[in-house]
Amino acid sequence: MTNTLVLDVDGTLVDTNYHHAVAWFRAFRRFDITVPTWRLHRSIGMGGDKLVAAVAGDHVEREHGDDIRTAWEAAFEPMLAEIRPLEGAHRLIAAAMEQNCAVVLASSGKRHHVDHYVKLLDASGVPSTSADDVEQSKPAPDLIEVALRRADRSGRAVVVGDSVWDCEAARRAGLPSVCLRTGGFGEAELRDAGASAVYEELDELRADLTDLPMA
Repeated sequence: MTNTLVLDVDGTLVDTNYHHAVAWFRAFRRFDITVPTWRLHRSIGMGGDKLVAAVAGDHVEREHGDDIRTAWEAAFEPMLAEIRPLEGAHRLIAAAMEQNCAVVLASSGKRHHVDHYVKLLDASGVPSTSADDVEQSKPAPDLIEVALRRADRSGRAVVVGDSVWDCEAARRAGLPSVCLRTGGFGEAELRDAGASAVYEELDELRADLTDLPMA
């Protein structure tokens, strides 16, 4: 049986969370709506289909939701060239595969964004998901469930993320989670959200690969 490593991408493997927060801020401002950047940052990791209502209310979602998401994509696109992998990302993927783990990238990003990240990570042979694959994004468990099918899971699995939304999605999928501080969440709040372990850096997590909780 093969264990599976379900890896979140944004904020976990590539350093995008603050870019996303700025892009969302600019998108809301297109409609004369000001959402504090700190509040936007705290919601990164939640899917865009849920974020507008979460930070600005159901009335904004009803009136402008799709247009704000379109504006976010336009605001984020010029930043794509600035995105870089987080230190240790490629080493983590390579080490997991060397240990015969099935690795899958569970991203709710746009497909062309995910494809760009896969190239940055030198992970062309690794299966991945995108927003195109599900109707409900994180914290719903749908992306993780699709990721497990893509990985052809035959054994136990663990979700690796950087936000409380990853922890909730893992819990709802019936899986344990471990988290990185790279998304900007504190260790205590990640543990309160269900993370079994919290790491400062990907290389620290890589050193513990054989001891990660699996279910």
